[in-house]
Amino acid sequence: MATFVLVPGAWLGAWAWEDTAHALRERGHTALPLTLTGLAEHADQGGPQTDLDTHIADITDFVERNDLRDVTLIAHSYAAAPVTGAAGRLGDRLERVVYVDSAPFAAGMCMLDLMPPQAADQLRQQVTTSGDGWQLSMPPFDVLGLSSSLDGLDEGQRDALRTRATPHPFGTYTQRLAGPVELGAGVDRVLIACHDFTGLLDAGVPMLAYLNQPPWRRFDLPTGHWPMLSAPAELADILDGTVS
Repeated sequence: MATFVLVPGAWLGAWAWEDTAHALRERGHTALPLTLTGLAEHADQGGPQTDLDTHIADITDFVERNDLRDVTLIAHSYAAAPVTGAAGRLGDRLERVVYVDSAPFAAGMCMLDLMPPQAADQLRQQVTTSGDGWQLSMPPFDVLGLSSSLDGLDEGQRDALRTRATPHPFGTYTQRLAGPVELGAGVDRVLIACHDFTGLLDAGVPMLAYLNQPPWRRFDLPTGHWPMLSAPAELADILDGTVS
């Protein structure tokens, strides 16, 4: 049986993983969803000083404080950035890293690099004018859906996403990832591609081509960008399969 540490994407907390974690526990695994600083029940711990290093430390400290071994570390969306950083620091505690509709970051990258310059400038302006200079609110669904598939989310799930989301510390978007980011030779590498990433991988985007090749193992899940909400049991099935 495996030990899963599940890290949510932007605006989310451990709550987003509840159904998937429950399904993993029913299969006999240890499933430990993690809320990062400044989000959900840890919203009051965040501030202008909260950055990518903060979230990397959240993950590494959680694993070390609980003396977890043979960890399967799971990153959804934004969490690819801090999970990549944490994975490079956890050494032999890490058995496997799983990217859910996301991909590893390279040293020197930041979240804003993933969007056109005009869109990045709009986010900076939004944070300045309505986010107290450090908080990024989740955009309306009609805007969010332009870059992230909402497929599979029913009205109840959309309502939960909207009402439970918390503003995200923007310093985690602007700070560049520092090394080390290299995984040990024996660390298992897994990608779970939902609609957003399936399209990119099948289109042969050069910078992602390596994810279609060993040592990476790819699993496709036909749903939108939030599979822990839209297809939690199916996601748990794939995660269970990665460790079997």
